[in-house]
Amino acid sequence: IACGILMRMNRVAVIRPQLAKEKIEGCHICTLVTPGEPQVFLGKDKAFTFDYVFDIESQQEDIYLQCIEKLIEGCFEGYNATVFAYGQTGAGKTYTMGTGFDVNIMEEEQGIIPRAVKHLYKCIEEKKHAAIQQGLPPPEFKVNAQFLELYNEEVLDLFDSTRDIDSKNKKSNIKIHEDSSGGIYTVGVTTRTVNAESEMMQCLKLGALSRTTASTQMNVQSSRSHAIFTIHLCQTRVCPPFDADNVTDNRIIMESSQLNEFETLTAKFHFVDLAGSERLKRTGATGERAKEGISINCGLLALGNVISALGDKSKKVTHVPYRDSKLTRLLQDSLGGNSQTVMIACVSPSDRDFMETLNTLKYANRARNIKNKVMVNQDRASQQINALRSEITRLQLELMEYKTGKRIIDEEGVESINDMFHENAMLQTENNNLRVRIKAMQETIDALRARITQLASDQANQVLARAGNPPWKQQRTGTFSAIENSTWDGCVWPSRAPFSLAKCCRRPSYLEMEVGSPFSLAECSCHHRQP
Repeated sequence: IACGILMRMNRVAVIRPQLAKEKIEGCHICTLVTPGEPQVFLGKDKAFTFDYVFDIESQQEDIYLQCIEKLIEGCFEGYNATVFAYGQTGAGKTYTMGTGFDVNIMEEEQGIIPRAVKHLYKCIEEKKHAAIQQGLPPPEFKVNAQFLELYNEEVLDLFDSTRDIDSKNKKSNIKIHEDSSGGIYTVGVTTRTVNAESEMMQCLKLGALSRTTASTQMNVQSSRSHAIFTIHLCQTRVCPPFDADNVTDNRIIMESSQLNEFETLTAKFHFVDLAGSERLKRTGATGERAKEGISINCGLLALGNVISALGDKSKKVTHVPYRDSKLTRLLQDSLGGNSQTVMIACVSPSDRDFMETLNTLKYANRARNIKNKVMVNQDRASQQINALRSEITRLQLELMEYKTGKRIIDEEGVESINDMFHENAMLQTENNNLRVRIKAMQETIDALRARITQLASDQANQVLARAGNPPWKQQRTGTFSAIENSTWDGCVWPSRAPFSLAKCCRRPSYLEMEVGSPFSLAECSCHHRQP
């Protein structure tokens, strides 16, 4: 259990549609996506490859089903997950993630978080129902939610109803810690227990309305902070049966399945909406807005340095600068740690945003080599129980091999595998090979029989076709040829039984027997022409 699975970070490119303002101002589309190919072409000579690409015609549902759905299902097996959206301001990150709250939004326009919440509670009900159908105790679930924002390098609690949202001096006592296994957790954050989908959506609404936003020249409602919405899932269930594919003894399987042992799995899912990268010249920000923009860019720069350090294959990096920013510290186990991570690069298709789009695609391209070490999050008791179950199963199999004679111990006390089992394995392999050969030969025989039947049918058809020009009017030189000036009526065979044309038609071999070989015109004479 301690050894994890290396999984590569998935990179997704999402190109938003052009805005009405961009169309009015005559902006042209500078991006191109080849249908069926996960590539984004920018300008004339730049191409970037991703795991998934969604063009301006793509729907929110497409993004969720292809990239996020499997992560929610993985949470029920104890795997952490992270989805974060990156891109310039106004590129559609908040819309894609669904961290913004809009009462008028239609269901098909819902972002990733609302869809994930709905999917989460649907899976909970399905797993409870499946356990009852199998006659097992239903699993118990506990779902908690946290909502943080990182504003000017200060971690703020969006669920904290006591803080002053409009205060310029935003401070908090939230601390970031790391546990013994490398997991990151926070102290001093409000955690809400959520029992239903509607309650979770209320939590999302509360946090979204508390988030810091402001208007700039590039975005009417620009996020001025990085937001992290986290769902914690704790599940207590009956231990699933071990993999029985490698066990041939049914008694071992029955003994293990009769024990209703329980395990506790935990998982956390980070939904990260990063503030947009900004150029002060384009945003026109001054004063407090300029300070916010600088802080945003510093956090994104630190994130880019971490991504570069983790994804650089040319050299072995001994130090990853997670502590350069609180943003990278909060996302430490999502970048190179214990998490299945999806990075969504949101870009604008308009040519006036060409440089910002290029920088975003380059930024995401650096993450192509990042690999995370994904592990199942189990409580220590469950880990020990699973380890002991595996050991018991191994010993039972070994004992069974001794009883059946597969394993033997020689005079020197050395354990080995019986030679008879080696020979048996070889014979089984040879038997399988012979079965394959027999099958191939049988197919060949069937094909030849079909060919023979076809040839016989063709020969019979030829005899029937020559019925108006009978064989004894022809001279045979290997086959019959036409014989002129002969008549069919009254033609008889000397010293032979009467000739049956019907029998010849049914059996071509009978024709050969009747005609004989060689055959000449002298063998046939016409007598007693009928009137």
